[in-house]
Amino acid sequence: MHAQLLILGSGYTGRFLRDEASCQGKVVLCTSRDPDRHLTYVPLPQRLLFNLAQPGTWSNIPANGDLIWCFPAAPLEQVRAFARNLAILPRRLVVLGSTSAYDIPSQAGGYPPPYIDESAPIDLRKPRVQGEEYLRKEHGAIVLRVAGIYGPGRNPIEWIRSGRVGPTRKYVNLIHIEDLAAICMLALETGTPGEVYNVSDGTPRTWADICRVAQTRWDVAVHEGGNDNQPGKRIKTIALHEKLGATLRHPDLYAELEQLESIRRQGFSRGRSN
Repeated sequence: MHAQLLILGSGYTGRFLRDEASCQGKVVLCTSRDPDRHLTYVPLPQRLLFNLAQPGTWSNIPANGDLIWCFPAAPLEQVRAFARNLAILPRRLVVLGSTSAYDIPSQAGGYPPPYIDESAPIDLRKPRVQGEEYLRKEHGAIVLRVAGIYGPGRNPIEWIRSGRVGPTRKYVNLIHIEDLAAICMLALETGTPGEVYNVSDGTPRTWADICRVAQTRWDVAVHEGGNDNQPGKRIKTIALHEKLGATLRHPDLYAELEQLESIRRQGFSRGRSN
């Protein structure tokens, strides 16, 4: 019998997670607050209605299988109440957090900002961090603190084109969505309950550097200026590789951006030929 995996909150990440888990032979159930609208790519028997804010939907969660929690684990009161329903079940839980959990004052250590690992202080004033820490300490959740996610449909070059980001000195950490999906599955299989792992490609870059490459390689018009003077963070990922044993499929950001730009150009050409 195939192992069962439940994806709580099947948005962008959930779609790739489902593909990865299915390739590993797992039966994947996906949840959404509106499954018939948002999960049309999932067979009907594998779509589940779930809303953390509506306890009436909690009974839709089956009593076996592992869970990957993809949406912010907040507010704490509801996370606590929902987790009590799961506490007696022998299942593994991976929670997707964010590197924004780290509470690093902008002036700490000057510039460039210091590298930070999983031992760095976190901001427990943030509701999602409270929920993640509760699940980690009380229910053995494996917490992945995830950097900025990019991939098909999330192209950083488009963020530059639109002016969403500009050539600032702020450091950014990124991870390809397919690598994130594979790391989630690896964490389920080999991660230590209650542990935290930072997830990024391991190479912090400034937006100024990325904009420069975009302008040079792909002739992208860069919106000069930008008032984001924050230094950002430089995330260290030693534990991801040495403790969890992760190997990235897409470690080269610029090679992946070239692929995304190629897909964009092909789509543009097809559109013009129709």
